[in-house]
Amino acid sequence: MILSRYERMIARRYLLPGKGERFIVLVAAISLVAVMLGVAALIIVMSVMNGFRAELFDKTVGLNGHAVIQGYNGRLIGWQDVLKQARATAGVVDATPLIEQPLLTTYNGRVEAVIVRGMLESDIRTNKTINANVLVGDMAAIRPGSGKIAIGVRLAENLGVTLGGHISIINPAGRSTPFGTVPRQISYEVAAIFEVGVYDYDKAFVIMPMQDAQTLLLLGDSVGMIEVHTTDADQVTEILAPLTKAVQGRAQVSDWKSMNASLFEALEVERVVMFAILSIIILVAVFNILSSLIMLVRAKTRDIAILRTMGASRSGVLRIFMTVGIVIGILGTFAGVALGFTFLFFRQGVVNFVQLVTGQNLWDPSIRFLTELPSKADPIEITIICVMALGFSFLATLYPAFKAANTDPVQVLRYD
Repeated sequence: MILSRYERMIARRYLLPGKGERFIVLVAAISLVAVMLGVAALIIVMSVMNGFRAELFDKTVGLNGHAVIQGYNGRLIGWQDVLKQARATAGVVDATPLIEQPLLTTYNGRVEAVIVRGMLESDIRTNKTINANVLVGDMAAIRPGSGKIAIGVRLAENLGVTLGGHISIINPAGRSTPFGTVPRQISYEVAAIFEVGVYDYDKAFVIMPMQDAQTLLLLGDSVGMIEVHTTDADQVTEILAPLTKAVQGRAQVSDWKSMNASLFEALEVERVVMFAILSIIILVAVFNILSSLIMLVRAKTRDIAILRTMGASRSGVLRIFMTVGIVIGILGTFAGVALGFTFLFFRQGVVNFVQLVTGQNLWDPSIRFLTELPSKADPIEITIICVMALGFSFLATLYPAFKAANTDPVQVLRYD
């Protein structure tokens, strides 16, 4: 929409009315702020929702892989053959045996439920999710037969144990005696404390070498499952379909979608609902633009009539008022994007400040799963939000602009 010189001048004056028209300026400013807040709210909420999904996916897949092949009754029979089949399956990047068993641990009279996770020494060294989040200690110290383990930071806090402390892990399925089964209890030294960022993992996981886990659980050379990584997490079901048929009757293949179906589906539904609800804020802001332009047209009716008598065309008047509304929408949209990104950058500081002022714990990791407020901005979604805001702003200018363009100068100036 190309404006002539006089159209640009008039549009500029209408955007900044005189002293007697401050109410119109106030309404226009409210419209701009409303658009800004609507755009910012959408960007913030959608980015946080995307961050939730991305963080949960990264942490979950980082510890559990894209899928696991689980044996029945906690043991995978013939796991060496299954491992070969898994690694030979097209689309499988890596497959590794694991042991994962819920047990109990004690320290100085405190008892906590834990999940003992036995891993190959090579996998302990190369697991990025764990090694990148070690708070104290060294994962390299965890070797078969060393009696050393790594635990989550929440578990360490609940037990009151520190680096170098010794905790006892209890296996109820111990040795049989004439007086019954005696639970198996082995002491381990805490060689590392990690925080992956998912509360349920940090409060329960105990990482130890595979051989030590087999000794603790009396499994011999057996394992409980095989962890599988594929080339495409979203296509994991299709990639592992041949393997699922091959191991049918001996094991069960569960991918990340089925293991966390309720959580990720809930996040997706909430994401769509929040987008729809918060879009209404932008719609309300657009109605403010509409009302401010209608007021501007009514206030400038005589000026419009004079312009028409001086030779201004209907299309010229139309462009002037459309420009005024679109400029408000553009400024509000860009201000909203800036406000949204500013909030996302300082999001954790804002949460901490609100908690400090209100005295309320707004971010309880035991409820929110993650220890910090996540964020992941999607350029496509942000573009859609901006286009939607600008589109609604454009539509809001049509009625008042056509109303101004259809002003009859004879009717307005007949008594002047």
